[in-house]
Amino acid sequence: MPESREPVTADDIQLAVRLAVSALRKTMNADWSVKAGSLEWDCRETAEHLVDDLFAYAVQLGPSEPPLDGEVPLLWSRRREGGPANSVWPDPAAGVAGLLQVLEASGALLASMVRVTPPGVRSYHVFGVSDPEGFAAMGIVETLVHTHDLALGLGLDWEPPADLCGRVLERLFPDAPADTERWPTLLWATGRGELGGRELRTSWRWFGEPPGAARQRSVTAR
Repeated sequence: MPESREPVTADDIQLAVRLAVSALRKTMNADWSVKAGSLEWDCRETAEHLVDDLFAYAVQLGPSEPPLDGEVPLLWSRRREGGPANSVWPDPAAGVAGLLQVLEASGALLASMVRVTPPGVRSYHVFGVSDPEGFAAMGIVETLVHTHDLALGLGLDWEPPADLCGRVLERLFPDAPADTERWPTLLWATGRGELGGRELRTSWRWFGEPPGAARQRSVTAR
């Protein structure tokens, strides 16, 4: 990881969520029951999963002594077999507008927690015990790539800023090439496309440990 890399910040979370919501607002009257890209979930389920990701990352930083060996014990449930397992669910009666409002709220929660949590705090994630910056980067990756999934399903054009993609790549994907375009590289790193002769990844992970921590660089299934 480059020593001179730019850190991932709470402002980056807000930017990612703001851009995603702005793009998705163009689809208020679209059919959100269609599949989201290559996922097995439909578009609404994918957005609900993203809401829950951001909320869960915020909660993971919340306790005075965050857990290092497991997740904060929320109650997870599925609405159908094969659907996402979430701890929070937007009200379907509120429609797409309500869904996007909850997405904004979850993003704001994560950004706020990243701002107020000391950088030395550590908390559990299955891809490595991480720090506030790591959870910020995780939330951004989830936002960018799931908005990509939604854009494919809903017929949107979607390409986030290269510098934002670059910051999360440097923080979470040390095995990713550094000399390729940043957005296609992030899609490749998360199993969503080929890259300059590199085959599509059928299994992948990120590395949440803070810079300097020992990390195993083998790619395992998500």
